[in-house]
Amino acid sequence: MAFEGLSEKLNNAFKKLKGKGVLTESDINDAMREVRLALLEADVNYKVVKDFVASVKEKAMGEEVLKSLTPAQQVIKIVNDELIALMGSTNSKLTYSPKGFTTIMLVGLQGTGKTTSCGKLALHVRKDGKKPMMAACDIYRPAAIDQLEIVGKQIDVPVYSDRTSRDPVAIAKAAEQEAIRKGYNFLILDTAGRLQIDEDLMDELKRMKKELRPHEILLVVDAMTGQDAVNAAKGFHDALGVDGIIMTKLDGDTRGGAALSVRAVTGRPIKFTGVGEKIEALEPFYPDRMASRILGMGDMMSLIEKAQQTFDEEKAAELEKRLSKNQFTLEDYLDQMGQIRGMGGLGKLMDMLPGAAGKITDDQISAGEKEFRSMEAIILSMTPEERKDPTILNASRRKRIAAGAGTTVAKVNSLIKKYDETKKLMKQMTGGKGKLGKRMARRFGGLM
Repeated sequence: MAFEGLSEKLNNAFKKLKGKGVLTESDINDAMREVRLALLEADVNYKVVKDFVASVKEKAMGEEVLKSLTPAQQVIKIVNDELIALMGSTNSKLTYSPKGFTTIMLVGLQGTGKTTSCGKLALHVRKDGKKPMMAACDIYRPAAIDQLEIVGKQIDVPVYSDRTSRDPVAIAKAAEQEAIRKGYNFLILDTAGRLQIDEDLMDELKRMKKELRPHEILLVVDAMTGQDAVNAAKGFHDALGVDGIIMTKLDGDTRGGAALSVRAVTGRPIKFTGVGEKIEALEPFYPDRMASRILGMGDMMSLIEKAQQTFDEEKAAELEKRLSKNQFTLEDYLDQMGQIRGMGGLGKLMDMLPGAAGKITDDQISAGEKEFRSMEAIILSMTPEERKDPTILNASRRKRIAAGAGTTVAKVNSLIKKYDETKKLMKQMTGGKGKLGKRMARRFGGLM
């Protein structure tokens, strides 16, 4: 999980503060030393760490904190506020053209996930009511055009390409004219990258910027490269002037130093984060929500939004009707597991739950995901009749199901037991007149 190591170390530092009724300057100095080490180990830029700790320390040494009835909570609040400020204070949205047609340039080094990010961004703006087209302006990397066209087919977004031209700027201009002619109102330019920043690359991007006048230039960086990503961001911004950053692979970076450094070093906000390989895995970046996750306080707003995105009104209404008649089946149970997967899987959920940071390891999450897959295999090995009425599952049926799922009878029995417990819980939640229980069951079903 992102920031896993940092979250654990920060929470350990704060735990020591919470154990003291009154804080002294020495206590705060000790805590700030641990915060400094935690940030440096998370690969946060050294100057950023120095300024951050100095700012927190100055505020924490104030009389209102030291004489507070809850000084530890006051220090945590200061750290939370400073983290939010460090990452940009507010969510920075895309700038759309007031004239109706918007052009966005995606730039970055090779290997950062730029081409895939084009598709993810196109999908995002389409959900926002835009009609996007993508343009393949990378004529140097082998199969770059093919890759963008594959992504375009995957999400049903057209791609403009010209395999005969050797002028990326001409291709971009032609793509813009084609998009306007065909009634599209959002163009994403997939530009060439290099293994490192060089003069030829920047000259080409500067020409494209001058000719196309894009409404925004978004830089794609790989979070897992740490300070290399921050250095690349500074180099691109100094030479080209970028408007925002898309940080990919943030879900795979347990340190998170790049996310905490890039705004302070470049002055440019992180606008989106890539949090998975799926084409839908692009999220707007909210500094306050990320700070909350880092400090182990969860991210309930994102969790609720995820639930709403995967929530099916018709299915929920039908499920509520069946629950009232005590008809919660293994088909419903399977559907609830699918909803969890649609919300990003167990790892994603744990990342957003308050208090989960640092307490659940990647190995435990991996084991949980494996258990999920095993449970799905067991249910899929049943006949439709068995899924609808598990009471008919005698010993011979359970033995057959276990063989079909490649597991043991004990695992089948365990699944049935969990299903029975969930069914009882769901009945309790919807059985009375309590509106809260009904709303929770309707919204989250068997996820609760």
